[in-house]
Amino acid sequence: MPTATLLRVPDADALPQSFEIHPFDGPLGAEITGLDLGRPLAQHDFARIVRAHLDHHVLVFRRQRITPQQHVDFSRRFGPLMIHVLHQFHLPGFPEILTVSNVIREGNPIGLGDAGKYWHSDISYKAVPSLGSLLHAQELPSEGGDTLFANMHLAWDTLPSHLRRAVEGRQAVHSYLAKYGQMQKAANWRPTLSPDQLALVKDVVHPVVRTHPETGRKALFVSEGFTTQIIGLPKDESRAVLDELFAHSVRAEHVYRHAWQAHDLVFWDNRSLIHLATGCPAHLARTLYRTTIEGDVPF
Repeated sequence: MPTATLLRVPDADALPQSFEIHPFDGPLGAEITGLDLGRPLAQHDFARIVRAHLDHHVLVFRRQRITPQQHVDFSRRFGPLMIHVLHQFHLPGFPEILTVSNVIREGNPIGLGDAGKYWHSDISYKAVPSLGSLLHAQELPSEGGDTLFANMHLAWDTLPSHLRRAVEGRQAVHSYLAKYGQMQKAANWRPTLSPDQLALVKDVVHPVVRTHPETGRKALFVSEGFTTQIIGLPKDESRAVLDELFAHSVRAEHVYRHAWQAHDLVFWDNRSLIHLATGCPAHLARTLYRTTIEGDVPF
């Protein structure tokens, strides 16, 4: 079975913790209770988390009162961390953390308020996209604010034969700018990108169907948020195929809906899933901190 080279170095002197992993009754996801990520993790405990992440694709760690530094430290155990191009929304003192927030202070947004508006896999617009992301709840609204996750392994496994024939062996273009302009027009969250920022988000090409580097499972690797064209197909045909893929991927039977609880830390696999933020009323504050782990070149 393929494996990826990750920086999975447990704390040698850590004491074991007693925690439970409860798989959800659905297409993906598991809840972990009784674990304190603010404490060093023993080798066996860390191995259980790694295995659970591969098996369930989304892990929900409940009641994690961890600091930004502890968030970064735990995330980095899985590999190098990626620095988001929107440096305007880095958490002060922690460039590895992107602030996702609809809060405005002194007339300025403190974070990216429209993050996740379209289905996407984080950082798929880079030549080396993400392994996974960890999102830690800081302030939650009293209504709304859920996050949806769609299982792209299931999307591939259940893909109709005519779409399989259309995409097998093909590649697609991923662009950070695919929806950027229209999101700028719709709201005031997105800053104008500088030349240096634009140079960091040039379009890339990835397989439409990728192989998970650790489990060997195939998954669709396209999303409405970042995928713009299938190479080798006429523009109209590419658009039609992508629209079918997008619609199929997010069928109800492929989706888990996460209703956030206080201090949740949610860790998902960007190689297996796409996700969507459902939004919340504008007058209700919502702030979360996100780290993103570098993955590998899709194949």
